[in-house]
Amino acid sequence: MNRRTLLSFVPLAALALMTGCKPEEAKTTDTAGGGTKKIKVVFIPKNVGNPYFDAIDKGMKAVCEAEGAEYKMTGPAQAEATNQIQYIKDEVQAGANVICLAANSVDALNNTLDEIRAKGVKVVTVDADITGNESHRDIGVFATDFSKFGGAILEQLGKGINYTGEVAILSATSDSPNQKLWVEQMNAAWKDPKYAKMPLVATVFGDDKPEKSATEMEGLLTKFPNLKGVIAPTTVGVSAAAKVAQQRGVYPGGANAKNGGARVFGLGLPKQMRSFIEGGVTPEIMLWSPVDMGTVTAYVCLALAKGELKAEKGQKVKVGAMGERAVEDLNKITVGPPTIFTKDNVAQFDF
Repeated sequence: MNRRTLLSFVPLAALALMTGCKPEEAKTTDTAGGGTKKIKVVFIPKNVGNPYFDAIDKGMKAVCEAEGAEYKMTGPAQAEATNQIQYIKDEVQAGANVICLAANSVDALNNTLDEIRAKGVKVVTVDADITGNESHRDIGVFATDFSKFGGAILEQLGKGINYTGEVAILSATSDSPNQKLWVEQMNAAWKDPKYAKMPLVATVFGDDKPEKSATEMEGLLTKFPNLKGVIAPTTVGVSAAAKVAQQRGVYPGGANAKNGGARVFGLGLPKQMRSFIEGGVTPEIMLWSPVDMGTVTAYVCLALAKGELKAEKGQKVKVGAMGERAVEDLNKITVGPPTIFTKDNVAQFDF
């Protein structure tokens, strides 16, 4: 990732400009009653209270409200493999036409998803897919092409520490599909001789909890006093790691930094990480716009519910002012490229 790409932002207010008056309600056929009813979309994130999923929720909610559909976000407090199942069942019972979820497991949800799809409910994954089990959902919406993303994360940190020094990974949960994939990709990329002088010394999991992530970061710094880099491919983890590095003064330029300091890098929200970036604690982070991802996801959900989009490769869906997106292999839709946030551009982003 040697190119700093500015995300194409779509102000939420632009949604109101798409029509000159209050939008007609998005409706679908009510097979039981024989008439029509408002489309109901439900987003079930890995866990509630997570700023990253709140940003996705923001994009989804704006589109659904503008299009006259019902919308809600609900979900478990903890990001564990089976915690989403009861929420899925409850929301379908309450009349949801589309269940959208950031999956906590690649296989624990499959039977439940098959059951609700048999009833005509559409299933869309966003951000975290049921990797290897894509046939159990209709379409997956993802920020960018994740096929080599783990390697890109490793390379960005490698450049930052001159490919030298001990490195650790602070992930979310061991069951999280996207986290698992990226860690596997990083481990595969680590075999390249260019990383021979920056060994992986540990992989730990903060379970996407601020307190546990901070505790794991403390443990890494204690166990590996010469740690040169920490990769946290999770917004909760990277924020917690940066806070610990700041408090202990071990970041590059910090009062207690050894051998250049411990550099924290990962996937973070620019608004949440701005003070760390501008203060040099995390010189740079990487992410995409989760609001844009929510925007695209909402249009996909509504188009599926209305029968305007089929879950087939080559199909296209209109996503408001963002144009069109095409269905790709494994019925995936990608939003756009990620961005590297630095002190030079972080103030431009409001999420």
